[in-house]
Amino acid sequence: MIALISVLLVAQVAQPAPSREPEQPEGLPPDRLQKIQAALQEEKLDGWLLYDFRGSDPIAARVLGLSTRGPRSRRWYCYLPARGVPQKLVHAIEPHSLDGVPGQISTYASWRVRDRELGRILRGARRIAMQYSPRNEIPTVAKVDAGTLELVRSLGPEIATSAELVARIESVLTPDELASQARAAEIIAQMQEATAQEAARRIRDGRPATERDLLDFASQRMQEAGLVDGGPLVAVDAHAADPHSTASDGVAGRNSLLLLDFTGRIDTGPHAIQGDLTRVYFLGERVPDEIQRVAVIVFQARDAALDLLRQRWSAGRPVTGADVDHAAREVIERAGFGDHVLHRTGHSIDVRVHGDGVNNDDFETRDGRRHLAGTCSSVEPGIYLPNRFGIRSEVDVCLLEGGKVEVRGGEPQRAVPALLAPPQ
Repeated sequence: MIALISVLLVAQVAQPAPSREPEQPEGLPPDRLQKIQAALQEEKLDGWLLYDFRGSDPIAARVLGLSTRGPRSRRWYCYLPARGVPQKLVHAIEPHSLDGVPGQISTYASWRVRDRELGRILRGARRIAMQYSPRNEIPTVAKVDAGTLELVRSLGPEIATSAELVARIESVLTPDELASQARAAEIIAQMQEATAQEAARRIRDGRPATERDLLDFASQRMQEAGLVDGGPLVAVDAHAADPHSTASDGVAGRNSLLLLDFTGRIDTGPHAIQGDLTRVYFLGERVPDEIQRVAVIVFQARDAALDLLRQRWSAGRPVTGADVDHAAREVIERAGFGDHVLHRTGHSIDVRVHGDGVNNDDFETRDGRRHLAGTCSSVEPGIYLPNRFGIRSEVDVCLLEGGKVEVRGGEPQRAVPALLAPPQ
């Protein structure tokens, strides 16, 4: 889904419960620490320094398994070495900030003691990871402020980006999590079809629905189906040309284009993964040639990205998020619509609809990270003609062990259906 869910779900629309971080047991279990240390060794890093000030780095909190409970108003640091015991540095008035994390703990009150203790913890470390991205190429992991980077560099270590580590630790899913994603995508596809048919029914009954009417309908159906932490985007005609449209006054009347972008997961637990699909429909008897022509280009761009993933993945060859994005955009640019691309080809998916793993992006940012087994992402190219209409086709793609690629949410669209066409 392109837009942020909190923006899309306007207050007047019946909607699922607002998105929230799933609660998990507090702390860093031994098996997760072992996984992190194995990744550090493979990346030839001496350690990973996690740092936070008043919630400045949610990734650090998730990596360490910290909940939002308890006061953490002062700066804390946690160094996870590639080998050995974690080292924690917390403020003296909040000595229990990292109690759920194993390892040795030191406290500080003054900045002078903080600098001395941090230097001691990092002594001998030559190259460490932090939530930093050179040139801010991957902003989702760029959480550490420049001053903290200056401080750590002054203590001796070279700082490398943690982007690869974050993808490996945060975005690789278990078989049960992958199964939950498949179920979410299946339900979303059903809800989109039901919403499109409701729009068509309302036209046949002589009382066309507004975008708000369809938002209400879709939100209620999604709740009844058990989807949470998400919701619908409904855009009609010119509103579909705005990927972040929050309008709700458009009328889904006869001969309107209808774009539906739905997201959600099957429960609020820590292991239910988001589904995120977009489909387009035409509320008339025959799809205009221009709409069908633009849609075919978008579908071809989507398929080019999927074909690249299948070819590389099945052959055991690396494929980056930038590669996938380029494959889709090349189709659109070759067709002469390059100036009407407004966003990347796709994003990582986990418990958050926009996850911390590899994004299919060499447009908004340059994500040169390689896709990993057991991960999901969206493939959603779009063409947007201002004040006229927009076409986006979004599917969820999961990369499995053994070179298998699964496209979730049913058969991808090959054409825009005309929902008021007479029966054949």
